[in-house]
Amino acid sequence: MGVLNFSLCAVVVPSHCVRAVGLLTLLASQIFGASQGAVPPDPDTGFYRYEVCTYVDTAWNDGDSFRVKLPSGQEITARLYQVDSIETSIHDTTMARRLRAQRRYFGISNYGETPRDSIDKAIELGEAATAFTREKLSRPFTLWTSHADARGGGNRVYVFIETAEGYSLADLLVKAGLARAYGVYRQTPRGIPQSESIERMQDLELSAAAGQRGIWAYTDWDALPEERLAERTELKELRLAMRSGPVVTAESPININEADAGSLEQLPGIGPALAARIIEQRGRQPFQSKAELKKVSGIGSKTYEALAPLVMVAGDDN
Repeated sequence: MGVLNFSLCAVVVPSHCVRAVGLLTLLASQIFGASQGAVPPDPDTGFYRYEVCTYVDTAWNDGDSFRVKLPSGQEITARLYQVDSIETSIHDTTMARRLRAQRRYFGISNYGETPRDSIDKAIELGEAATAFTREKLSRPFTLWTSHADARGGGNRVYVFIETAEGYSLADLLVKAGLARAYGVYRQTPRGIPQSESIERMQDLELSAAAGQRGIWAYTDWDALPEERLAERTELKELRLAMRSGPVVTAESPININEADAGSLEQLPGIGPALAARIIEQRGRQPFQSKAELKKVSGIGSKTYEALAPLVMVAGDDN
């Protein structure tokens, strides 16, 4: 038997029905794609291709996350794979921490005379990325997505975007020095493998830094190593704190279709990158069994053997 959790109750149903939910989720994604004017998904990548998409200007758009209108008129929030631009709307502690991490990454925490000067400059550079994206998407463009959930609400999904001129928007942002090569990676719609895609984006970032383009024009190169060290140290402390909570055991395994990134990172061999890949994979299609974790890039047989006793999927008897 398996358990399906709804907002007001938990319903016990046969295991085969739970498995059917995953298939229905995939079917719903396919129906949604077809209804919004998408080309049928690529069988190798699972991507839907939407042509003649348009940028929707909103007050909260930024360089890597923004509203898009699909050919059918349906709107989604697009979150770019591969890149991270500086936040411009700081409305809670989580966003403030992200902004601090971004300032440290680019080595601009010491800009100006006070922390306020640095924060204002960072937001200004984030707004420059927003304007850059708006300009590059001023003409209809092509969008690829598997409808993997990018969190954040507003039907926010991970996407690849190609401009009207045929350029990758993520590439352009990093080349211009307006985003860092950081985020969720996977094989691109053009067939570039995940590992090569990571290396390529890092090379583009290095070129932008060497040319002092965009944000890199304000980098304090002497302070940058210490700034990045401070960020790494803080992240280690946060992860230790998260792991001081409930311990994952064979007696209390976690559901890989429901666990958040912090819970997944409690598992042996799972860091932020692998946790993001697991979440991205299940966003395309919920795991039908825990053995499907081996489909996630970076999880080999040894890692899976260590994970298997500590994870579960509703309705999976293996």
